[in-house]
Amino acid sequence: MRLHTIQPAIGSAKETKRLGRGIGSGLGKTSGKGHKGQWARSGGGVRPGFEGGQMPLTRKLPKHGFNNHFRKVYAIVNVEDLAAFEAGATVNYDILMDAGLIKRVKNSVGLKVLGNGELNVALTVEACKFSETAKAAIEKAGGTVVIL
Repeated sequence: MRLHTIQPAIGSAKETKRLGRGIGSGLGKTSGKGHKGQWARSGGGVRPGFEGGQMPLTRKLPKHGFNNHFRKVYAIVNVEDLAAFEAGATVNYDILMDAGLIKRVKNSVGLKVLGNGELNVALTVEACKFSETAKAAIEKAGGTVVIL
């Protein structure tokens, strides 16, 4: 291979459209822009959503909803899911992720344990939040609750 033989991969380099180069090119005279008007001008055209002065659809539709930028989002697990672990095990966010019991939640602040189901295994559970029923179920089974 020599420097003068190097070429771009086939199909990767696209040739530019040569506008205004005579009638035979098919793109001569008006360069494919037709005759006069807004679209033929330099910088011509309208902004996205503009409907020619008619009230745009985005302004016709009502505004609704609210996104709280300060909300706290938790990855949630139920007590019944914790029964899969062996007695005496320590259960936290990372272990639950590895076990596939919780999914990664965008902007998650941590783990919250809810009290749905039964637990018969004594576990040490580490999480940011516990519901009252979850806390009671874990302690009833002989486990401990660690709030991070």
